[in-house]
Amino acid sequence: AEYMGILVPNTRAFSSHIPGSHLVTYTMKISKKLLLFGVSFVSLYSSKTCAAPSKESIELAQSTLKNASVVCFDVDSTVLTSEAIDDFAAHLGVAEQVAAITKQAMEGNMPFQEALELRLQAMHPTKQQVADFVTGETLKMTPYVSDLITLLQLRGVRVYLVSGGFRVIIEPLADKLHINKANIYANTILFDETTGEYAGFDKSEPTSKDGGKAVVVGMLKRQFGDDKKILMIGDGATDLQARPPADAFIGYGGVVVREKVREGADWFVTSFKELIDVIEEGGLGGFLQPDTIVVA
Repeated sequence: AEYMGILVPNTRAFSSHIPGSHLVTYTMKISKKLLLFGVSFVSLYSSKTCAAPSKESIELAQSTLKNASVVCFDVDSTVLTSEAIDDFAAHLGVAEQVAAITKQAMEGNMPFQEALELRLQAMHPTKQQVADFVTGETLKMTPYVSDLITLLQLRGVRVYLVSGGFRVIIEPLADKLHINKANIYANTILFDETTGEYAGFDKSEPTSKDGGKAVVVGMLKRQFGDDKKILMIGDGATDLQARPPADAFIGYGGVVVREKVREGADWFVTSFKELIDVIEEGGLGGFLQPDTIVVA
């Protein structure tokens, strides 16, 4: 016999070989297992179904994308193909320790300021080490993100980089994307003026705190007016926190898929070409170059 796709023993076929009391016990065990499986299956199916963005939320995100006055991009694992802070940690020889903390923060399992402080304490970088990393490391941009940002800029959209990473690492990236440095919200590492040794980080930066990206978007709302549409795009839980006040949030999973983000996003994509296609209603033809761009 078969129940919910599972083959079930035919008790009649072997009942003559099993004593009556044992047969009842065996049948009850099968029934309980099937019941538990049925409940688990329904729960799993329901959670997966509920997790998918609704048609209305996707339409909201796409409408906001097409009509936005401001678009804020996270940087690590969104504009870049990696977490720059983890790359920097590898440069300093503490990759595993820092990556584990980053993962907890991005999945929403640790307050961001705590994670930032722990990672910087583990790295304890000097001013010279930061300079060496910035000049020597090549960071890769995700496919189509440069095209998307250029398209937004041509449409008169103000593009911001809002990151829990470090300003000194993000500024060369902003130059490549023709984004004004004033449009960067990120963290500042502090150094001893005499020795160049690590001396902490600027805790007044909104992006140094949990919920900081929501604070930044709120500032932009007040600056440009509540009637102006603001879109947030990112891969992590800290990006998801920015909606509200962001009018919509697009989750990006082209580098890593985080379940909380996939489930909470108004629209979840794995390629920035999907956004370009929505804006242009069919794409830009030969303008698009899917090759990964390297930030030297």
